[in-house]
Amino acid sequence: MNLLADAWLPFITKSGERCYLSPLKMASADVVDLALPRADFQGAAYQWLIGLLQTALPPRHHVDWLERLTPPDQKTLEEAFAPFLPAFELDGDGPRFMQDLDPLDDAKSSPVAGLLIDAPGANGIKNNTDFFVKRGGTEVMCPDCAAMALFTMQINAPSGGAGYRVGLRGGGPLTTLILPEDGNASLWQRLWLNVMPASVFDRDGQSYTEPSAEEGTLFPWMVPTLESKAKNTEVFPEHMHPLHPYWAMPRRFRLMIEDRPCRCDLCGREADRSVRGVKAKNYGANYAGPWLHPLTPYRTDPKKPQEPPLSSKGQPGGIGYRNWPYLVLPDPANTGALPATVVRDFLGAKYQISKDERAWGKNVEALLTRPRLWVFGYDMDNMKARCWYGTEMPLVILPEALQDVFRQVVQHFCELTRQVVWFTRMQIKNAWFERPGDTKGDTSYLEAQLYENTEGAFFQALESIKAVLIEHGETADLSGPADAWFRALRAASLALFEDQVLTAAQEALNWPRVVSARGRLLAFLSGQGKGAKPITKFASEYDVPLTRSERDTNKREEAV
Repeated sequence: MNLLADAWLPFITKSGERCYLSPLKMASADVVDLALPRADFQGAAYQWLIGLLQTALPPRHHVDWLERLTPPDQKTLEEAFAPFLPAFELDGDGPRFMQDLDPLDDAKSSPVAGLLIDAPGANGIKNNTDFFVKRGGTEVMCPDCAAMALFTMQINAPSGGAGYRVGLRGGGPLTTLILPEDGNASLWQRLWLNVMPASVFDRDGQSYTEPSAEEGTLFPWMVPTLESKAKNTEVFPEHMHPLHPYWAMPRRFRLMIEDRPCRCDLCGREADRSVRGVKAKNYGANYAGPWLHPLTPYRTDPKKPQEPPLSSKGQPGGIGYRNWPYLVLPDPANTGALPATVVRDFLGAKYQISKDERAWGKNVEALLTRPRLWVFGYDMDNMKARCWYGTEMPLVILPEALQDVFRQVVQHFCELTRQVVWFTRMQIKNAWFERPGDTKGDTSYLEAQLYENTEGAFFQALESIKAVLIEHGETADLSGPADAWFRALRAASLALFEDQVLTAAQEALNWPRVVSARGRLLAFLSGQGKGAKPITKFASEYDVPLTRSERDTNKREEAV
């Protein structure tokens, strides 16, 4: 089975039909999306195809990239993929895709479910703690699903015990991809927005060279494994091809593919061949140093510039606009935010070149002016998957000259939100409990609810900031967007308090405590009382009035 030639990937066509096709069909005008049976497989399949295009069909420069927004024909893809066919064999006597070159004869076969990141581990089964994700749910896979499970594990690999290495970007990394605004855009557009010119991959210690299938620094399964049992065997960026992050292989696996039919436990299809077991061995590639995966955001420590960047991970509470600045706006000097290379390339070069091309009247397909950011990944607790998160958020694009002031304003808006969320949660607990500091239980859902209730207003505020900055420049008066955002936050804070406190049974309410807590919340939101400095600071910075007639305030809150 060759992953470049055979029909193994599930696609969705314009008619809504789900069909299995070769990757050579990815540029078909009739194909609009992928249709993998699991959310983590869907994200991995996008990364697999983007990595494939980046390797086999890289644009020379950004103008070349823009011109290729027009999908190529199948012959062009066949010619581009042909040199890499040997690196994408899933089975056989030679190198196998994402599998150890050694057949691992000395390793015992274990259930194929071990390739699934959310499957219960040996300790979970032994201690009978697999409450939510049960054992035995996946006993057999078709080769198609096994191939994607293998790839998904390699690019997300969490810690797995002694010598079982984590992925190149750490266990459970976040991935950020650019998507078109149009939900009916072709799959080719969705993929090509995330492919970058080869020059982007020239970095200190790494020089881009034309990839080849036999190159072990690119495809590590083509050569003997870089074992890491001994000291000083770490794999650093300068040791590998610049495109290696797309194909990194920290784990040593061999799929046990059998010539016996099965009904796949993941996709439900009947298959002529099956995978029930997998061999694994520890001490695979041990990635160390300043690796930067092109599709993952990172954080640096401004106080320790010599420290390597750390990839952003999924966290309890999900992904929302509180994370947006770190995913989109570079700020290495202050917050240490380093958005994914693919995001920085789009905002810094692709969007501008597309505008220039349209201005020159060239007959090219223009990028949509309101692209979206797709963010996804696991929230891992060491080797245990707590949750899978995936969401889409708008991208706000400004000229480079305005990006610094935009970043500063957005950070101020987010900091105000953080303070309001914290104080609102505290006053809800004060209304609920006599001694809120001594109470047990997780109330973080209150924060999540307030963020969720203000997400639409936040992105409206960003669009308002963008419009004002573009019209008036860096010295623009931003009091209008700031006032609207503050009023939206204020209204959402009070609404959450009332929803969580006043909807309880009347006999259960301690009215003196409720009135006192609400009074403190109102005072805080009016810039008065203890702890109100964040409110007064924001109001002073953006000339937002805090004192209004009750009638005017109520009218504004009703409008929000």
